[in-house]
Amino acid sequence: MAVHKLLLLPGDGIGPEVMAEARRVIGWLEQKRIAKFSIEEDLVGGAAYDAHRKSISEATMDKAMAADAILMGAVGGPKWDNVPYDQRPEAGLLRLRKDLALFANLRPAICYPALADASSLKRELVEGLDIVIVRELTGGVYFGEPKTITDLGNGQKRAIDTQVYDTYEIERIARVAFDLARKRGNKVTSSEKRNVMKSGVLWHEVVNQVHQREFKDVQLEHVLADALGMQLVRNPKQFDVIVTDNLFGDMLSDVASMLTGSLGMLPSASLGEMDSKTKKRRALYEPVHGSAPDIAGKGIANPIAMIGSLGMALRYSFGLTDAADMIERAIANALGKGLRTADIKGDTAKSIGTKEMGDAILNELDRLAA
Repeated sequence: MAVHKLLLLPGDGIGPEVMAEARRVIGWLEQKRIAKFSIEEDLVGGAAYDAHRKSISEATMDKAMAADAILMGAVGGPKWDNVPYDQRPEAGLLRLRKDLALFANLRPAICYPALADASSLKRELVEGLDIVIVRELTGGVYFGEPKTITDLGNGQKRAIDTQVYDTYEIERIARVAFDLARKRGNKVTSSEKRNVMKSGVLWHEVVNQVHQREFKDVQLEHVLADALGMQLVRNPKQFDVIVTDNLFGDMLSDVASMLTGSLGMLPSASLGEMDSKTKKRRALYEPVHGSAPDIAGKGIANPIAMIGSLGMALRYSFGLTDAADMIERAIANALGKGLRTADIKGDTAKSIGTKEMGDAILNELDRLAA
């Protein structure tokens, strides 16, 4: 049996609590001889700054570069508001993305039937929702140069952020989206602002070229980013795979996530290029939710997004599709029995804690494996 090298970075706030539940699922997978792991654990974010005065240490980066996949918790919190900008907790995550060349961020938005009433939209609009936003992650305005604040004198300053995309960056993220669509509903929606941004003009052109050359069998449509935001809250089930740039992907994926009722439900994957020889790719998996320092240590955080992120690692890094499907079914079954953490309990349901939800998912896994 192959041994998968997995690096765990619990992060800050509720990160260690929800990571503990993912570790229990890892233990279950090993106990059932479904998978075998070589696991290391280290610090990132505020926890790393407290220990090393860096948001991620060089030793941790070495472990990340050597891992088959990384499972990471959220970082940050008010405690680190005043640390130097380049050592803020989020800088550790940005370095991981950049140094590992994790250019493709996959954020599914799935509305489990049991949670359709938790959404802010009507049940009929979101029940059965299953879309994926593919966000370009290492280019665009977050990384473009120049990025400056200049003092102009007379009490005036000028801030500059630069949106930059090259053809190859758009080509590779488009391929990820088209490949994914072929395994799903065979439809891709590409989104930019070509009406006002030159980067959007190039994005539209290159996505069309990749489609014509390599993916004519996949349906392609183009929707401007502002219109797409509107359509996500008007009729979200019209979409399958959405591909967009770093900035718009950041915003649109947060909109899509709330269609499901809670950020605590949603995992994500950040993927690098496939190595042509090993057929492996560097990858980082993390919940969409934040570190939630206000509830840290209370044992009430929702572990589903972290367990779901582990499921995505099984699917995309380790080729364990059946195990990933089993985890998704176990989560759905636990929710179907009315079990809820505080963030998804609604007005009437009684809530359970982090460990209790982990127990419920493990019990469902036992039933599915029987």
